[in-house]
Amino acid sequence: MSNTNSGSAKATTIETNDIAPIPAGERHGKAWHLFTVWSSPNLEFATIFIGFLAVIVFGLNVWQAIAAVVVGNSLAAVTHGVLSTWGPKTGLPQMVLGRSAFGKLGNIIPAGLSTLVAGIGWFAVNSTSGAFALQALTHLSIEVSLLIVVVAQILVAFVGHNLIQKFERYAFYYLVVVFGIAAVIVLSQGNYVVAADKSSFNLIGFTLTAAAAYGYTAGWTAFASDYTRYLPANTNSRQLGLAAGLGNWFATTLLMSVGAVAWTVASPEGNPTSNFTGLLHNDFLAALVLLGIAVGSIGANVLNVYSGAMSFLAVGIKLGFKARRAIMVALAGVIGSITAYAAIKGDFVGGFEGFLLVVSYWVAPWISIVLTDWLVRGRKHSSDLEGNGENIAGVIAFVVATVFSIWGFANQVAYTGPLSAGLGDITPLVGFVVAAALYSALYKALKIKK
Repeated sequence: MSNTNSGSAKATTIETNDIAPIPAGERHGKAWHLFTVWSSPNLEFATIFIGFLAVIVFGLNVWQAIAAVVVGNSLAAVTHGVLSTWGPKTGLPQMVLGRSAFGKLGNIIPAGLSTLVAGIGWFAVNSTSGAFALQALTHLSIEVSLLIVVVAQILVAFVGHNLIQKFERYAFYYLVVVFGIAAVIVLSQGNYVVAADKSSFNLIGFTLTAAAAYGYTAGWTAFASDYTRYLPANTNSRQLGLAAGLGNWFATTLLMSVGAVAWTVASPEGNPTSNFTGLLHNDFLAALVLLGIAVGSIGANVLNVYSGAMSFLAVGIKLGFKARRAIMVALAGVIGSITAYAAIKGDFVGGFEGFLLVVSYWVAPWISIVLTDWLVRGRKHSSDLEGNGENIAGVIAFVVATVFSIWGFANQVAYTGPLSAGLGDITPLVGFVVAAALYSALYKALKIKK
């Protein structure tokens, strides 16, 4: 891999390292920084909205909804913490490390999916929620609000890693206070009485909610090491894993639970952002929360568009210019913005629900395979990440596990698997287990070189 570097740790310097290992001279930062890196982007309205899906769309009572998001987020946070520890040891982004389990050519599949899901899909989702909040706050048109949010996101991600770290850290201090106050107020008004029609255990709704929460939280794991590879190689792995995993779990679980409680009393009709802030009964606080929603959406999409560009470069396409990472950020932002505009004008609720579940369908087998590969190699990666040798085991396990789990267990409006009857949607769980078993067996049978 070629390596170009700026030799600077300044937040305002445009990053020119792309997917090359970060040299020792540019390593900086502390493990605890990862708590804010992963809390800030989840302190936003898309997280709250999963509580809406749980109660309004999937039909859970508030206690079932909270239990479901705890299960989904906990499973996602554990593997997120583990994969985050790989960055300091290798200096490489997550999708390059995926070549250990897939080979360079096979890695095109997950890297391409990550590019589409993060750089375009999630970018559109979060831009939409940020635009709704800014519109409610400023009364600007939705088009102008979207433009403001998008430009801010692209600018921060364009500059790169150091500015992203600073932005997420300082945004956290504002977001945790504002959303903390809002959480207390909303939780104090919730309707915790379980209605007779929701008193029995709703397995289908529970698995759909857990899968949606898992898809949301585990979706970050596809680029976990992107934000740890600048840390010194001797960074304490346990501290780093806890900071990253807990940062992810804390913010998602808090706001998803608050969202579930909110929609026991809030109206499901109209602008969901305004309906949520209306529960605060204080215009000034509502304005602060709306600003927080906009800032949180920017924090989320800064990571999405940055890592979406990284994933694209990890595919292996050669672009002959020094700032290729920054250029890809801008390009992904333009495409994601068009998608966000289409979402605003279409069925945002239905689209978001389907998107969350589809994310979990591919990311669960991928996490399973890269984690299994790391374990069977003795907690290390292949020494050949340049692609001189392929690893077909990862490709086979991924395709088979993903296709089988979706075919048998998907439970969506567009398609319901023949094995999902009465189970809801356990596609991520099946995909994870099948992928791990297949990869482990194929690794041994094909005698993959360490």
